[in-house]
Amino acid sequence: MERHEWYRALPARHRSGVGVVAESGIRAFAEWLSGPRDPGRATLVFADAPRELSTALSLEQTIELVRVTVRTVEESVEDLAPTRAERDRLLLACLRFSRDVAFGAASVYARAAEARGSWDARLESLVVDAVVRGEATEDVHSRAAALGWGQASGVAVAVGTTSDLGDETEVLRRVRTACRRHRREALVALSSGRVVVVLSGLEAQEDAFAPLTETLDAPVVVGPVVPHLFAAGRSARAALAGWAAARAWPDAPAAVRSSELLPERVLAGDEAARRELTKLVVRPLQEAGRDLLATAETLLAQGGALEASARALFVHVNTVRYRLSRIDELVGLDLTDPRDAWTLRVALAVHRIDTPRGPGWRRSVQTDG
Repeated sequence: MERHEWYRALPARHRSGVGVVAESGIRAFAEWLSGPRDPGRATLVFADAPRELSTALSLEQTIELVRVTVRTVEESVEDLAPTRAERDRLLLACLRFSRDVAFGAASVYARAAEARGSWDARLESLVVDAVVRGEATEDVHSRAAALGWGQASGVAVAVGTTSDLGDETEVLRRVRTACRRHRREALVALSSGRVVVVLSGLEAQEDAFAPLTETLDAPVVVGPVVPHLFAAGRSARAALAGWAAARAWPDAPAAVRSSELLPERVLAGDEAARRELTKLVVRPLQEAGRDLLATAETLLAQGGALEASARALFVHVNTVRYRLSRIDELVGLDLTDPRDAWTLRVALAVHRIDTPRGPGWRRSVQTDG
């Protein structure tokens, strides 16, 4: 074994453990030869090994340990068996026993992998639950680090569902597989009938769309991208609020940003959405001057008719078109599109409700402070 670099790099206690396994294997072989040749005896080779040895050695290294031990026994056959017939029987027995030992090693590592997988799944569920609840404690940090998420960046939370929630393990496996196929790291858990997915390595919310729409039913709502896992509570709150309100938009895309559902979230009573909608829509128009906001209000009042709006504003229709293009540049709303026009209408209504009532409160919001 000293010829192997990985063995020489092991701490003394682990090299001692390797010696224990080798001696146990030779002793078990001798007992197997002299008694009933039970294949289960080969598994006992690893019974005396220190528990941490299975994590210190990979399966490949364990197989190499078995190979070296078997080779050592084979090289000693001539000293152990005086006749050729006995040597042949001993070599055949050694071959059969080493096969059973190899299968036994595989079983040990398979059980360890299953136990580790179950533990990782519980740990993953705890981390996702903490993200949903907006926790950022040291416990959450250590659990995330154990899952390899201690330094995760570009994080967003997505929420969806699937018609096949009966087999939870299979649902989670499909989502993880789809994310890996698109080179996205993901933590996945089921929460109150919803599939909550935390993704990392994202530059934009759209980076999460493809892997999720492959496995989840529409709509999948993706929260904003945040710098790291411990700011993901903000993304989770937006995604959960958007998913709860998404039913109010039957024609929503299969994957949708939580910010695209701001009007529905406002109707559902989401206070954060009220503030964000005013900030993203009304304030930029107020800061751009009276003309844009007046044009937007007039167009809404005229049912989207450009010429009627131009007459009401005493400007040329091309001026209205120009102002609409400026509105689109500023706030990303095309007021000739019914949904965008409705989004602006909701934003203006929210702004009016949240603005203290004073003299002339029935006038346009362009006069509000």
